[in-house]
Amino acid sequence: MRARGLAATLVVGMALLLGACSEEPQAGKEREAPAPSGERLKLAPVTVPDIATVPAIVTTRDMAEARARIPGVLVDLRVREGDRVAAGETIATIVDSRLGEERGAASAQAAAAEAVATRARADLERVRFLHREGVYAQAKLDEAEAAARAAEAQAAAARSAAGAVGAVERQGDVRAPAAGQVLRADIPAGSAVMPGTVVALITAGPPVVRLDLHEGLGRKVVAGAEVRLLNPAGPPATGRVVKVYPGVDQGRVRADAEVPGLSPGLVGERMTAQVVLGERQALVVPDRFISRRFGLAFATLVAADGKAVAGIPVEVRAGPLPGTVEILSGLKAGDLLVAGGPSA
Repeated sequence: MRARGLAATLVVGMALLLGACSEEPQAGKEREAPAPSGERLKLAPVTVPDIATVPAIVTTRDMAEARARIPGVLVDLRVREGDRVAAGETIATIVDSRLGEERGAASAQAAAAEAVATRARADLERVRFLHREGVYAQAKLDEAEAAARAAEAQAAAARSAAGAVGAVERQGDVRAPAAGQVLRADIPAGSAVMPGTVVALITAGPPVVRLDLHEGLGRKVVAGAEVRLLNPAGPPATGRVVKVYPGVDQGRVRADAEVPGLSPGLVGERMTAQVVLGERQALVVPDRFISRRFGLAFATLVAADGKAVAGIPVEVRAGPLPGTVEILSGLKAGDLLVAGGPSA
């Protein structure tokens, strides 16, 4: 009985082994991918523009700041945002009440000094007359002439002091340093201001787009480089870099670009810009060679034996032309792709 059971076990094992051997070729046959019949493309690097996307802001070539020159109270603000002003135009008035008192005191001192000088001139005329008549000696005449000159000098000094107070008082008139459009004038009348306070910000010159570049990109951008504004409110606009500012400020480099048709009313608006930094080599393919599923990109590769290898994950981004993508990783130059191949 033991021998008969052992024999039955051996027979069952041999049957299972033969069944597995007979199924293996069939399974292998199912895993073979058919030869692809779609459009083929051999990957090769091509020269494309090296484009960087950077933040930008619309501004003007120069920003003129109308500042207060004396402390006091802003009693009159004659402009508002958006107004056009001429160079030298009075746009605000600042009054310092102390200057009125100082002007009165200086005027009184000037009047007193002028009275002393008048009396000294009259005394000199009398001394000269008596000197000619032989009453006074030469020493008396010299003393009178010196006193008259001193009185004249004191009167001139008093007049200059009064004029200086008046000049300081006239500095309360805030004038536009340049012709342009008022961008900001947000200090209300009646506010106390200090010397250096910006009363109004005036745009001077044509509008430009100021690019904010990382210092690594700042070494590549040059004057004349093409700039493309990605304005969500309208179609993209194209311009050129006209100036790259020297120096690096906290790891950033500034550059100005001129864009035709840019409105001065957009000053202060932030945009996204694409600037061409040069050329580079890239793998670019038409979008039909890439399939997407669940947010991932896949490609179908033709192997050396002519079979299709489907579902190769790749990393892509938008290509330089519409309907194209750039292969960032997953494939290499020389690979043969097929469009519309079998899916993974």
